[in-house]
Amino acid sequence: MPGGHRLLDAVGMRTQVAIIGAGPAGLLLSHLLALGGVDSVVVETRSEDYVAARIRAGILEHSSVELLEAAGLGARLRAEGDHHRGIYLQWPGERHHLDFVDLVGRGVWVYGQTEVQKDLIAARAADGQEIHYEVSDVELHDVDGDRPSVTFVDRAGRRMRIEADAIAGCDGSFGPSRAAVPAAETFERVYPYSWFGILADVAPSTDELIYAWHPDGFALHSMRSATVSRLYLQVPNGTDPQSWSDDRIWTELATRLGHGENGWKLTPGPITDRSVLPMRSHVRTPMRHGSLYLAGDAAHIVPPTGAKGLNLAIADVALLSKALIAQLKEGNPVLADRYSDDAQRRVWRCTHFSWWMTTMLHTSGEAFDAQLQLSQLRWVAKSQAGATGLAENYAGLPIGY
Repeated sequence: MPGGHRLLDAVGMRTQVAIIGAGPAGLLLSHLLALGGVDSVVVETRSEDYVAARIRAGILEHSSVELLEAAGLGARLRAEGDHHRGIYLQWPGERHHLDFVDLVGRGVWVYGQTEVQKDLIAARAADGQEIHYEVSDVELHDVDGDRPSVTFVDRAGRRMRIEADAIAGCDGSFGPSRAAVPAAETFERVYPYSWFGILADVAPSTDELIYAWHPDGFALHSMRSATVSRLYLQVPNGTDPQSWSDDRIWTELATRLGHGENGWKLTPGPITDRSVLPMRSHVRTPMRHGSLYLAGDAAHIVPPTGAKGLNLAIADVALLSKALIAQLKEGNPVLADRYSDDAQRRVWRCTHFSWWMTTMLHTSGEAFDAQLQLSQLRWVAKSQAGATGLAENYAGLPIGY
């Protein structure tokens, strides 16, 4: 079989690490493990096309790019991605550029999660990685011991079993891995608003992302490429994206983003995708139970305001791959024993930053809150210390922070 897995019987196999989830976290983990000489099998409930097409994050931190490049995954990113020095922070009548490179010596890259996923799929295919897509009835067994297993029904209807030394739960907030950690402590904040996001086939109207506070609600102008724009509006929870006409979307974006101010203009274009994303912060601890390790959305969710979700997943699997390689190749359990604590230091730092950005920019309808937000925005934009703090967190702390 590809990857050197040993068949146990007609429906069973043995590997070192069973990975649940073939999104960026799962595939990057399998890639990093393979570089370290550790074997894995990946299972995924969705189809390969579905996973590859999911429109999610679009900003990569400096440290994420460094890791991808070190793992041999940076060629297309460097060729087709777009390096950004910073962001614009604005409110009515004012727009300020925060130059991250000047402030902290590093910027970010605009490179969509779909593109990262394509690179990972290509790399894993070239390496002969075994991935089972469109599986069902995924169950975890004996995670308290040192011989855990994963069972599932493959797309041919066969009941399959993977016996492993460790299981990595990279299957998001609704997968079975999260529920397999007993007595986990959960911390959560649900926000009273959502993001209405669109993709549009039009060149971006800005050279840097625009984060805009407006009395009518937050807006963000982002991008995916030189010809595709990604834009967001703050909307009430429960908003139906189909209830908004294209004209209404562009009119609201123009108002909140300051169309016409200081000669700047928002250029509308054909909308190709629209969705509403509820906003919440969610952290579960611990991220390890016995032979089961959680990574990415299976362990934590952050609102997208700080561009941390994908980057947190990358940081998780960077730590987890080192821990599993040390344990399985060298018999050294120290990093594995520390994995949850080490990962959660960064998780809580990023959770705080995402909460801080979210509460600074999203309106509540209360006049008192609005004045506090404007005061904070002025401080961030005009104080070296304030701007540096935002830049340091947004451009990304070192992996292992």
